[in-house]
Amino acid sequence: MDTAPITVFGGTGFLGRRLVTALLQRGHAVRLAARRPERVRFHDETRLERRVADVTDDRQVAAAVAGSRTVVNAVSLYAEQGDLTFRAIHVESAERVALAARRARVPRLLHLSGIGVSDLSPSPYVRARAQGEMAVRETCPGATLVRPASMFGAGDALVRALATLSRLPVLPLFGRGRTCLQPVWVQDVAGGLATLATWPGAPAPLYELAGGEVLRYRDMVVAVRDYLGRRGPTLPLPFEAWHLMAAVARRLPGAPLTRDQVFLMEEDNVAAPDVPGFIELDRRPRGFREGLPDCLGPRPR
Repeated sequence: MDTAPITVFGGTGFLGRRLVTALLQRGHAVRLAARRPERVRFHDETRLERRVADVTDDRQVAAAVAGSRTVVNAVSLYAEQGDLTFRAIHVESAERVALAARRARVPRLLHLSGIGVSDLSPSPYVRARAQGEMAVRETCPGATLVRPASMFGAGDALVRALATLSRLPVLPLFGRGRTCLQPVWVQDVAGGLATLATWPGAPAPLYELAGGEVLRYRDMVVAVRDYLGRRGPTLPLPFEAWHLMAAVARRLPGAPLTRDQVFLMEEDNVAAPDVPGFIELDRRPRGFREGLPDCLGPRPR
């Protein structure tokens, strides 16, 4: 087995720490690159190296990339905070990691993005993701782009938000709740990335990793409500109302709702049928309802 490390930027995040775990469990040497790499502990750290690396810092990125056999950029930002803007993280830092990987002659670069990215989106987040993909492609043409669908799993934001909504006497819906989604279990994405990071041949230029079932948003809300044994009618709310609420919520601590989230719910978010995905990685992804016990614990009696 190759002893050169697989470097994971964002290895302490929701997806990143699961990817690091998957790689360690498969016996690979891993270099965890993050601003605070000590934040997460792993069961077996024998082959783990921690490296302080801020993706906005040229020198730290170059040092983290040096000597790697694969680099995975799993850094993500969902809400802008001061200097941490969508452009700074998803475009400029994505280009910085790709440039460092090219200069260091790293054989493989995996760049995480998301299904549905578009440079024409009204969402600044989605546009930045698309621009980041273009920057990576121009800087490192051999890079592989990986677009997961909305991820769920223990400690996630998606199912927790739906569980919170299920406590209300009436369940509000984005529009009429007809937006189609294909949420993916975070462990499936981590496993797929671990496979791509160590793929013996050349991976495809693009993969879309989506879950085992396509659901309307309304069906997801009802599935969580029913799993928790709660009852209540649903209430369709026009997207204009959600945008107004998001404009108010942005002034609150933690911004419980953002306009980018509303924009995302206005468009279907499912994998393209002609793009490689889990089938090519020989993995059967979990469906949303199948993964609810992992997110919510045992079904209440």
